[in-house]
Amino acid sequence: MKLHCYLLGATALALTACGGSGSPLPSSAQNLSGVSAPTTARWIPTVGTTYQIQYDGKLDLKYPAQVFDLDMFDTLPRVVARLHHMGKRVICYIDVGTWEDWRPDAKEFPKSVLGRKDGRWAGERWLDIRATSILWPIMGARYDLCKKKGFDGVDPDNLDGYANNTGFPLTYAEQLTYDEWAAKAAHDRGLTVDQKGDNGQVKDLVKFFDFAVVEQCFAQRWCHQFNVYSGNNRLVVDVEYYHDNTRFLKDNCPEAAKNHDFAMLKKLELTAWILTCPAK
Repeated sequence: MKLHCYLLGATALALTACGGSGSPLPSSAQNLSGVSAPTTARWIPTVGTTYQIQYDGKLDLKYPAQVFDLDMFDTLPRVVARLHHMGKRVICYIDVGTWEDWRPDAKEFPKSVLGRKDGRWAGERWLDIRATSILWPIMGARYDLCKKKGFDGVDPDNLDGYANNTGFPLTYAEQLTYDEWAAKAAHDRGLTVDQKGDNGQVKDLVKFFDFAVVEQCFAQRWCHQFNVYSGNNRLVVDVEYYHDNTRFLKDNCPEAAKNHDFAMLKKLELTAWILTCPAK
């Protein structure tokens, strides 16, 4: 989820959506991984929590989700406060794995940490996550701003550079070090944090992150790998982008129910439009 996004103001224009809550976890569900949820007073979203992601267009505050995932830089503190007044939780989106040339702190990244372009995403380049002495202070400042604006948690994107053509010889272990820091930095500030993708390391990262937000796991057939979260009553959000509402409702939703995930179909631009599975 890496678009040039600008959330405009706090007044909402309600859009038509087909919504529903995620399937509740039955009491008979097995602990699939043997990994318990972190022992903490920190808020952790559980299975059945409803979720909305919007990074572009006029923000729809009327959508009936319990959690809103919004761009950290583009969202004003008064929007976060208004959502809190409505009884919502709010997550800030921060890109921790790639450089985005339109961000206000873009000039703080030296050229030495900028790698290859991130696919077809304009203005983005992979970061050399080995350069922790450079990147951690920059990302820490972003986390501080997230906290200052009043967000409840962090949605850190691009945690899987080691599995991409970054231009750097990143290893599995180096990625784990970076991702563990991304989780700890949130917790040190009292913020909840989700594992954003990186299904290749989920069994190592589940110990550090509170819940998960994944993209295209149904289309790519790996949603079950995140049962280590949902099997312990921790929310898994599956975001899909294919253009077939019928497929989503007929095929995606039954699999999401089986895995106890909260599935949503979104436009790639991540506007307010959303299609979710009907409530049971």
